Amino acid sequence: MMNMKMTRLFAVVALLISALFYSCNSGEKETPAKRPNILFAIMDDASFPHMGAYGTKWVNTPAFDYVAKEGLLFMNAYTPNAKCAPSRAAILTGRNSWQLEEAANHSPDFPAKFTTFMEQLISSGYHGGFTAKGWAPGNPGEVGGKPRELTGPAYNKFKMEAPTPQISSNDYAKNFADFLNSKEEDEPFVFWYGSTEPHRAYEFQSGLTKGNKKLGDIDEVPPFWPDTDSVRADMLDYAYEIEYFDQHLQKMIDELERRGELSNTIIVVTADNGMPFPRIKGQEYEYSNHLPLAVMWQEGITKSGRVIEDFISFIDFTPTFLEAAQVPTDSVKMAAITGRSFMDIFKSENSGQVDPVRNHVLIGKERHDVGRPDDQGYPIRGIVTTDYVYLHNFETDRWPAGNPETGYLNTDGSPTKTQILNDRRANKTSKNWDLAFGKRQTEELFKRISDPFAMQNLAIHPEYQVIKEQLKERLFQELKQQKDPRMFGKGYIFDEYPYSGAASNDFYNRFMNGEKMNAGWVNETDFEKNFPEKY
Repeated sequence: MMNMKMTRLFAVVALLISALFYSCNSGEKETPAKRPNILFAIMDDASFPHMGAYGTKWVNTPAFDYVAKEGLLFMNAYTPNAKCAPSRAAILTGRNSWQLEEAANHSPDFPAKFTTFMEQLISSGYHGGFTAKGWAPGNPGEVGGKPRELTGPAYNKFKMEAPTPQISSNDYAKNFADFLNSKEEDEPFVFWYGSTEPHRAYEFQSGLTKGNKKLGDIDEVPPFWPDTDSVRADMLDYAYEIEYFDQHLQKMIDELERRGELSNTIIVVTADNGMPFPRIKGQEYEYSNHLPLAVMWQEGITKSGRVIEDFISFIDFTPTFLEAAQVPTDSVKMAAITGRSFMDIFKSENSGQVDPVRNHVLIGKERHDVGRPDDQGYPIRGIVTTDYVYLHNFETDRWPAGNPETGYLNTDGSPTKTQILNDRRANKTSKNWDLAFGKRQTEELFKRISDPFAMQNLAIHPEYQVIKEQLKERLFQELKQQKDPRMFGKGYIFDEYPYSGAASNDFYNRFMNGEKMNAGWVNETDFEKNFPEKY
């Protein structure tokens, strides 16, 4: 028996050596594996940890949870900039927002020099497209007299009756099927599912009346908001719209399985920035930049069901997709990519911290929504590590969420925002208002795990001065390496870039001169026409 086994072993070895010898001498190369499909599913305004897979009970997300179970659940995924357009620009280019010129801002002109991974993959033989919200808001520019397709051609033909008037009528799943019908049989695809949920506005109490939720389902209201029925109802409305996104994702997964495409499709599920509530969206705190992320790829992830602690920045998506798609580096027509592929995590069998180098991310912002004199931004840079979040605010004389008289335009109108403003007007408390809208100190330092809501600024305490200086030095050193204009005294350029798309240039000055300006994303009561001096 042993001799027979040895004979078979020698035969196999001989065959392998023979094949290797033939390949080397004949010039033939090993046939590469079939290139994977990519389904990139991105919510519009959803924070970590508001998915069932993370243990949140008041949001039901079976599709996200399935992707996490059959693939990888990431615990530390961050956008570099917590606003729609700059976050999506970072995803598409693999570069931090301060490396993207105009695209660092919200609602800008997209610079022609920066190619997106969608454009690159389409030019490399992929069938590409998107539905609903791609890169937005802003002006993508033109190619050959036509609008540039940063996320490929649009597939928005099919509509449906949405459960509320505020939810999009786009039949996301049916438009995905339409996209699949338009490709060749063996053609790999890349598709951007850009839901407009859970972006505001919401139908108030839709989570209660249509989502069958209860106010008591929420185990914790963030301490920077008042714990009232209206705030809890607002949170449940947000949850209801996340679930709507998830339902369409499930239909897309089912469609891929029906077509036999699921096993070789990379499915990435995430959001562009944090939930559209005060002190979160448009800011740079934990709930602003820390986002959900689950990835599955049955044929490419070595061991599924793992929970990953590595820090992933959104600039890492582009190099990961390019590597998975076998696009040679020397053929890429993109600007230098700052992000790092995390294909090594796919191929690992380890959970927890897979790559010890992935121990931090950089975050920051420039100009978001209008509403300050000369439409200036509120520049921030920050670093997030396992233990701390350090933030550096460069223009502390400015209002972080926009000026009171223009309605704090970098915070969407909502029942939660109204509650905070009304409480301060009634002199009940100013604590929540201070945290959401008040001016800030130059430096902020928070313990990331024990203080995820960023309530206690440690930067003012003497015992944390060494840690603070170490983080600042590390942050500024990396920003200089990335040629951030703000590190070289040229941060003013971000305020000089024009607004584009839906936003209006010179909004503040025209508004103050009595012109009726469109600010439809805030409530009329948000405007502080007689703002008290004590604030």
